Amino acid sequence: MAAHGSTHMHEEGGHHEPHVVSGWTYFLVYIILLVLLVLTVVVSRFDLGALNIIVALLVAVAKTSLVILIFMGVKWASKLAWIWSVFGFIWLLVLFGTLGDYITREWVHLPMGW
Repeated sequence: MAAHGSTHMHEEGGHHEPHVVSGWTYFLVYIILLVLLVLTVVVSRFDLGALNIIVALLVAVAKTSLVILIFMGVKWASKLAWIWSVFGFIWLLVLFGTLGDYITREWVHLPMGW
């Protein structure tokens, strides 16, 4: 059985019970996402050195978490959905880990032509 609209299915005691998310919850999360967006823009206007990227990534993770948990319904989903969500975050960390290779390439002075 598929969940439609703001109804999410989750298991309790071996049976499926729909979970209905209120419109106020969605509205509150929307407002929080807008505040985090404004925070991202405001922080980008200041030169905080290395903290700029750290703050930007922390805000991005917070926004992503809200979207995944509330709008995608993972908060009320099965354990399998939680596992896949965690693997998605792990994959994101792997991708950012390889970004370190790209960023640090300027540290090594390679001969011309490479």
